[in-house]
Amino acid sequence: MESAASLKIKLEERFSDESVSCVLDRGQVTMEFPAEHVLSVCKALRDDKLFSFSQLSDVCGVDYSEYGEVNWVTHETTSTGFSRGRESESQQKSNVYNNKRFAVVYHLLSLKNNIRLRLRCFVSGEPPRISSVTNIWSSADWFERETFDLFGILFDGHPDLRRILTDYGFIGHPFRKDFPLEGNVEVRYDEDKKRVVYQPVTITNRVLVPRVIREDNRYIAVEEELNDG
Repeated sequence: MESAASLKIKLEERFSDESVSCVLDRGQVTMEFPAEHVLSVCKALRDDKLFSFSQLSDVCGVDYSEYGEVNWVTHETTSTGFSRGRESESQQKSNVYNNKRFAVVYHLLSLKNNIRLRLRCFVSGEPPRISSVTNIWSSADWFERETFDLFGILFDGHPDLRRILTDYGFIGHPFRKDFPLEGNVEVRYDEDKKRVVYQPVTITNRVLVPRVIREDNRYIAVEEELNDG
């Protein structure tokens, strides 16, 4: 079994020209590289005997448009407290990825070396697009369709790129951060027409303000007495 540390060293040496970064965190290596190198890098990772990543376990999309922003967090994890939810967008923490919004993430497994690898490529354009890796790993077929369906990322060269989870004629991509939480349309069965019909969504999205619980000396004193007793 190969260690993650040794894999990181081999990746940095082999892909010194293509790789943007190679990070070892929590026992797993993540390599980031530009989207234009996806085919050459993935083919090398599969065929090079140093790596032998014969299995593609997953492909998924990520929307970083609101990365690092949390409306409500507890005092155990932040010093901003209740006021964090009242700050305007201009006062909120800036996105560490700047204008990089969408990324495609690949999870690879080397059965020979018994080790996993995560790849990440940021994609640009409208719609964002990247080359399909179905000719390298056939398992990418449905994964890329799912990523297209939910994030709107196009995979050039995919043999049958169409929606896989949402309905025919669905508008939008549900996993994008700007997609409304309640959706745009809803369906119901119409007794008169004897079929399912679409109609504008009737659910109103509510942003609930959580109750703020502050420490009270009266209760703290009672707890201390109980603990001492």
